[in-house]
Amino acid sequence: MQDEVDRLVAAWRVERPDLDVEPLQVLSRVSRLARHLDRARRDAFTEHGLEPWEFDVLTALRRAGEPYELSPGALLRATLVTSGTMTNRIDRLEEAGLVQRRPDPEDKRGILVRLTPAGRRKVDAAFAALLDRERDLLAGLDHAARDNLSTLLRTLLIPFDTQPPAREAP
Repeated sequence: MQDEVDRLVAAWRVERPDLDVEPLQVLSRVSRLARHLDRARRDAFTEHGLEPWEFDVLTALRRAGEPYELSPGALLRATLVTSGTMTNRIDRLEEAGLVQRRPDPEDKRGILVRLTPAGRRKVDAAFAALLDRERDLLAGLDHAARDNLSTLLRTLLIPFDTQPPAREAP
């Protein structure tokens, strides 16, 4: 059984026999799978009236546990966006009734962003829909194969995840 990547690799081996195209066998498949995952994510979020960025902020709050609140700084670290972008996102989510701001009792100048009950219902439903779609993407693998793939991908990702994030240009 061949996939599109097999055909791509075979063509490059003919056209550029001087190059080792083995990395394409893994990384082109990861790239193609990422596109399918992006499509599945967009579909799950759209079904629940959410944009991907909204899902990211809401899930960060949901994962925080009761009372489902974080400081804007913690949300920045969880979602890897600038402070101006996060302020805009919080504003928009607050207007939609999905989050609320409240004073931080530990810091008189600070605020906390809290997931509202409507936000919790929406993110829980979207997350369940996302997991259904992700299970469909992995349907061709049994449990042992999924565990093995997870371990291999973790091995590839750990060096990237342990590097400090790149600084944004001013």
